[in-house]
Amino acid sequence: MTTARAARTRLERVRASAGIAQLALQQIEDDLKADDVDQEVLASILRELIEDTDPPGGFMAAVAQLLTVAARRAEQIEPDRDGDASCPLYEAAALITDNVGMRLIWAAQSLHPQGGH
Repeated sequence: MTTARAARTRLERVRASAGIAQLALQQIEDDLKADDVDQEVLASILRELIEDTDPPGGFMAAVAQLLTVAARRAEQIEPDRDGDASCPLYEAAALITDNVGMRLIWAAQSLHPQGGH
């Protein structure tokens, strides 16, 4: 397989996977809009996004890991190796891990302190 064809195939796989992820997120959004979502249910849904499930660390940790892998690859291929591409990716992963995850925990705890389990 030629390099251009391999890259095109890879991009098609990424596009398809991103589409599947978008559909899954749309389903979660639809579930959040349901009339029967109360404090406990909302807290449980938020916890599902961050708890140690599959993948470990939850959905948000998986997104942060994806960005970290992209940052590592960017480090290897950046033209000047100056961090113009990799640093923002590392920072985005850190923001997800540090800020988003903690804020989801705080919101879930505020809605339902017992954890809804």
